[in-house]
Amino acid sequence: MQKLTTGDNFPNLSLNLTDGGTLELPRDIDTKFAIVLFYRGHW
Repeated sequence: MQKLTTGDNFPNLSLNLTDGGTLELPRDIDTKFAIVLFYRGHW
């Protein structure tokens, strides 16, 4: 997978949430601009 650069579109991702739901990116974001932070959590 290549890194995103200026002007690239965010790839379609389906993420499993801790509450059992899913989040579809970028479809479920209601704004043109967003910051997505992936946090590994506690191991």
